[in-house]
Formats: sequence, C-alpha cells, structure tokens
Amino acid sequence: MIKGFSTWGALIVVLGFGLVIGGATQTGVSAALMAGGAGFGLIGAFLVLREASHGQAAIARAEALDAAFGRDGRALRIVDAQGQTLAANAEGRRFWGKADPLAVLEARHADGETDREAFERLEAAYRAGLDATQELALAGGAERDWVRVEIRALDRPQGARLLAAADVSARRAVENVLKGEREYLGDFLDFLPVGVYALDSEQIFRYVNRTLAEWLGAPPDRFVGQPLAAVLADGSTRPEIDGAWRGLVRLRGPRGGAFTALLTHTLYEENGETLTRAALVRDIDADGGEAGVAGTGALARRVFDDAPVGIAVVDVGGLPYPMLAEANETLAGLLGRQRDDLIGVRLEEIVDPAMREEVAQVFRRAAAGVQVAPLEVRLDSPRDVTAMLHIRPLPADDADDGEPPARQIIHVIDTTDRRALQMQTAQAQKMQAMGQLAGGVAHDFNNLLTAMIGFCDLLLQRHGPGSASFTDIMQIKQNANRAANLVRQLLAFSRRQPLLPRFVKVPDALAELSHLLRRLLGETIALELVHGRDVGYVRVDPGQFDQVIINLAVNARDAMVGGGTLTIRTGAINLPEPLKVGAETVAPGHYVTVEVADTGTGIAKEDLSRIFEPFFTTKAGTAAAGTGLGLSTVYGIVRQTEGTVTVESRPGEGATFTIYLPRFDDAQVRARAGAPAHGLADPPEPRGKTFPLPEGKVVLIVEDEDAVRVFAARALKAKGYSVLEAADGERAIAQLADHPEVDVLVSDMVMPGMDGATLARLVRQTYPKIRVVLMSGYSEEIASDDLADSPDILFLAKPFSLDALAAKVAEALDGRDA
Repeated sequence: MIKGFSTWGALIVVLGFGLVIGGATQTGVSAALMAGGAGFGLIGAFLVLREASHGQAAIARAEALDAAFGRDGRALRIVDAQGQTLAANAEGRRFWGKADPLAVLEARHADGETDREAFERLEAAYRAGLDATQELALAGGAERDWVRVEIRALDRPQGARLLAAADVSARRAVENVLKGEREYLGDFLDFLPVGVYALDSEQIFRYVNRTLAEWLGAPPDRFVGQPLAAVLADGSTRPEIDGAWRGLVRLRGPRGGAFTALLTHTLYEENGETLTRAALVRDIDADGGEAGVAGTGALARRVFDDAPVGIAVVDVGGLPYPMLAEANETLAGLLGRQRDDLIGVRLEEIVDPAMREEVAQVFRRAAAGVQVAPLEVRLDSPRDVTAMLHIRPLPADDADDGEPPARQIIHVIDTTDRRALQMQTAQAQKMQAMGQLAGGVAHDFNNLLTAMIGFCDLLLQRHGPGSASFTDIMQIKQNANRAANLVRQLLAFSRRQPLLPRFVKVPDALAELSHLLRRLLGETIALELVHGRDVGYVRVDPGQFDQVIINLAVNARDAMVGGGTLTIRTGAINLPEPLKVGAETVAPGHYVTVEVADTGTGIAKEDLSRIFEPFFTTKAGTAAAGTGLGLSTVYGIVRQTEGTVTVESRPGEGATFTIYLPRFDDAQVRARAGAPAHGLADPPEPRGKTFPLPEGKVVLIVEDEDAVRVFAARALKAKGYSVLEAADGERAIAQLADHPEVDVLVSDMVMPGMDGATLARLVRQTYPKIRVVLMSGYSEEIASDDLADSPDILFLAKPFSLDALAAKVAEALDGRDA
C-alpha cells in the first residue's frame, strides 16, 4: 500500500515522468493509450489501479512503457494546459527545452512562406486543442534541416498535449534528388521535337508530352484520361494493339486541324499490366517516304547527341556478340572515352568487369524479345560511376511480325549522386543506431560496475594489505576499472560520456602532448607539428581531446611498421558551404582543423565506410590488434564536441584524418567564459580542499538499482552519515514529508516513474535548503537538461568509488553551510 492512498484510491502513473494523482471518486481498472497517429506508435499510457495488490504488475508495466518513451528516437515532450513540461525524453529536452512549445517552433522554423503557413497550422491546432502534423524547415545552415512535428491532445490531465519532433532531413534529401531526376527526365521528354505518349491496357492516355499536346492544340493534362481514339481523325488507320506497330495515322485535336504523323509504338509490362509507349514524327509525306523523314533528321541527331542521358544503339543481328553501333556524347563522357572509340565495342565492355556476365545474360533475354527490368550497374570508367540501364527493342522498318529486332536501344541514366546520397543516409542512420545501442548497453553496465567497484571498496575497508583476501579483492576492482574504461569508450562513441569542456588553444595542447606522443611512436617514427597562424580557440574537454590525438597517433603508428613520419597540422578555415568528404559532410562555419597524416600502408576502399564503427578493426590477427574501439572513440568525442572527423586514404599512400572543431576568437571566449582568454573557460577546482565532518547530517539516496543503492547507503553510513533510502521518486517525496531534516538528496537521473531531474525540481521548490547530487552514467541526461547550469546542483558520474561518493556529498554539504 502506497502511503497517502486509500484502498479505493486511484494511482495514475504517467509514463516517463511519474505524475501521481490520488482520488476517491473513481473505481475500477481502466487503461487508455495516449493518442497515436501515423507513425506515432506507442507513446505512453495512464494506468488506474483499483487495488493495492495490483501495484507490482502496474509498476512493471509502467517501467516497460517508460523505457519505450525514453528510448524513442523522436524528441518527445508532454505539456500541461499552460505549456509547462510534465515529461520529456532526452531528445525532447534537447529540442524543446522548457520554453513555450509555440515559441520554440516560431523561433526555429525557416522564414519561408510555406514554413510560416505550416507553423500557423500547428499554432491553430495547438491553441484549439486539436491534433496536427506538419513538416517544418529549420532556420540556419546552407542545407536545410527538416523536422516532422506532431501535436496530440490528451484526455488527462485536462488540456495536456503530447509533442513530438522527428528529423526527416535525410528522407527529404533523397526525395529532392528523385524529384529532380523525374523533372529532368520530364523536361527532356517535353522538349523533344517528336510527340510522345503512353497508354494503359485500355488504350487510355497516361502521359502526353508537351510537343504532342501543342500539335493537338490543348494542354497535356487535357488528354490524360482520354482514349487514344478521341484524337484519331475520321478515316485514320487504327494502330494494332497486340504488339509493336509502325505506320501513318491522322490525328485531330479538340479544336480541329488534322495532321499526318508517323507512329511507332511498343508494348511493355509494368506490375502485370500491358502498357503502350509510342512516339510520333509529324509532317510525313503521303507515302511515308524519306522526303518526309529527312526534315527531322538533323534535329533528331541533335536531340540524340545532346540528350542528358547516355544513349547507345546495339547491333545484335547476325553478330557473335552485341556490339555498339551508335553512342551519344553523354555516354562517352560517363565512360571517360571518345565517342568514336565506342563504335564497335562489345556491350559488356562498357560495364565493370565483375558485372559483365550479368549484363550479357540480361541483354540476351532482351534480344530474344523478353521485356527486361532496368538494371543498375557500375560502368567501366576512370570515375566511380553507377548507372541504370534501360534496354528496349528497336524494330526495323521492314521487320516481320514476331521477328526479334536486330537492334536494341539502351538508355544509360547516371545514378552516382543518388547512390552516394543513399549511402551517406544509410551510413548516418547506421552510426546513429549503433550509437544508441552502445549508449544503452554502456548505461546499464555503469550501474553494475558502480556496485562492483563500491562493494570492493567496502571489502577493502575490512581487508587491508596484510589480509589474505586483499590481493583477490584488488584484482576484482582493477578488472572492474578496466571494464569501466571500455564503457567510457562506448559512451564516447555514442556521444554520451560526461565532458568538462573548456576553451583551449590547440597548438598549446599539442605542445604539451608532444613528449608523450614521441614516446608512444618510438624511435623509428618521426613526429612533425606544423601550426597555422591565428588558429584561435576550441571548446573541448582537454583530457578527451588528448585521447583523440593519442588514439589517432597509435592508429598511425600501427600502420607504419617499418617506420615513417606522423604529421600533425593545425589551421583555421571558413566553410561558406557544406564540404563533403567521403560519407561525412561538414556544415558551413568557422573551424579549427587538426590534420593527422601518416605515411603508412593506407586503408582499403571497402574499409573506409566502416572505419569508425565500434569493434571494427583492420588489424585482426596482428600483434597490434586491440578492442576495435580506438577510432570509434575518436568519432564519438569529436561529434559530442560539435565537430566532424573525416578520413582520406588510398592503399600504400598513408591516411589523413582531419578534425573540424568550431572556432572561437578572443572576444567570444571572454564573452562565454566571463574571464580573460587564457586557455581555460573555468578554473580547475583547488586541490586539497577539506570538508566539515558529517555530524548529525542526513542523506536521502534515491536509486532504482538495488545493488547501487545498498552500496551507497553502506558507504555513507561508514562515513558517519544518517542515511535514508528510496527506490523511486515517489517514495523519495514520501520520505521527505516524514523527514524534513534531510540535508542532501543523492538521486539517479533515470528511474521508473519520476526521473531524477523532475525530483530535483520538486525538492528545490519545496525544500530549498536541501542540496542535490544527481548521479548519471552519461552526459546526455545532464547536458540537455536545464539543471546543468544550476549552481546548487552537483553531478556524480557513474561508475564511482566509495571515496568519490563521500567527497561529492561532503562538497554538497560544504555549499549548503556556506
């Protein structure tokens, strides 16, 4: 039975934030999922408990839903009728903050008419308590970032709303590329000097190009949906619909004015439906002879040569293999050859050798009259070019019905940019997913390691160096600390490790680190430091920045087995537009660059896309083999510091890793640090500081992980504190009501129900004299929260030792008594 509730009371657990409401008017058990919508999924639930005996099952359900809420990839926030936050996950706190939701969206959306209209629709729905979904472009940057914003009205509490924002920039980028390709092809067809149309299986127009529409005297959309018979003049020949056909027809538009045209059409299959694709050449003489065609010959040749896609005509009749009979300039450019050199070349020779057999098989099927689907291939070109091949028959004028065509026409559409964008999007999504997985695993391990290290400290208090168990306990603790180091590397990759950023001059930091680097590299590798002028400052955690350089240096050392040179070059750069390097894109801005270049063996092309993945290594089976976390740690630290790291390499030519970190000048450092720019934004804590004895001091520990809570309680009791315990935020509030004499609250950040941040806010409002220490396994929970800048809130990173916990509590008491 939870204190303060009657048997017939109602406990409402709101997923993720632990809002508790009690009452005596409602009975029964009810559950209502919060409003969904397309793509919304399970966001949360209200669970009303009738009997106290049902509490454990309800708590289990709430914990499961809380986990789903917290790990949802979108930025989620629940607000009350006044716009105050009831709950938010980590992404939600980062995107929405604490401000009014409408003010956040109004400040962040781009200043375009469409964006303003989308915001106004969201604003109207929000104020009216209605559901709404809109996509908004965010302001700032050369490349627009897009978010999908969803608003859902909740039944309880009255007037509450659920807000969600999801990054859809990658999807928008792919859509824009595909849209551009479709528009490009549409423009190409519209401006051809011949009429083009497509019919469905019922001989109804599905497409009419602009040229044919102008001949007929009406806009293209006037004909879409109309039958072909509607534009055939009286007495005109009716095209045969059972196969390929070529002949003269008379066409007439809605306003009259008939004309003769030479029609050629073919049939093709699409999703099980037989469709017709046709082309018409106008102004043919009555006999259909060469005199009529000659007028269009020169223009048709220009269209062929200047087409924005590669076109080739392939001979297959009477030859031992398919051979190029014609090729346009675009195809020659894609292949990096002269057009004349392509005539007589075997078809397979224009594609990558690894794909030639597949292309030959597809072409043999097409030559036999089989309709084949488009095929994406790599071209045999000096450049890395991918293209889509569209193979279609080209019947001869005098060919008999059913006779396989002696020629095929191939359209070669360049898909290199689209492919690269797809790969970049897939790589970014993969790295994000791996980071979330690594961060989640590391967070759980931090709790286990905190308990292991803590209980080892308790054992060491009873088993000194003379004890037979001392060596065994120290082995356990040392291995636990090694595991904690691996966890820190995982958190670095997932960009969730605690950081202490300061303003640093990179040349100064490298000068201090150079002695250690030279010892790491050994005598066979020379170290060269080359610094640019007026490099400026970067805001980094000095220790983590050193770790980045050390990891890159060790990686370079292992690639230079026979010796070589490691060059570290610094500089400043201004990027007016995005810079793409491999799978990474550096946003516009002012940066300090750090290049780490070696003269080693280089990196294989197929490994470059995976080089920053955790546990991926190119050194497996060698003496230099490690954990595979070195470069992934570099990637995570740099990204967490709002920078970008890129790699360029070729086998046998060494590798160059370039770090881009936001640059700050002296004025910016003074403005942000509030102190003279001497290299550090915040002075380090004085060493050797003493704290008062804990006589009569009471500490409340709030931690859902039993092992961590038990260790922390025993550790503080051993130091002389009176200790109270609570497994969640709700029980902590009840403890404080019964024990207002509590001096320090030590709480975990992530717990079922009410989280640590919410608990800290309530305690600061109700018990302003109580000092708060928040425990966290990774910085994302802290940095994205508004409590991070509160002077009366202290943070303790997991895993921690007995002494670290005691020192942090003593520091909190020292601030309380000051």
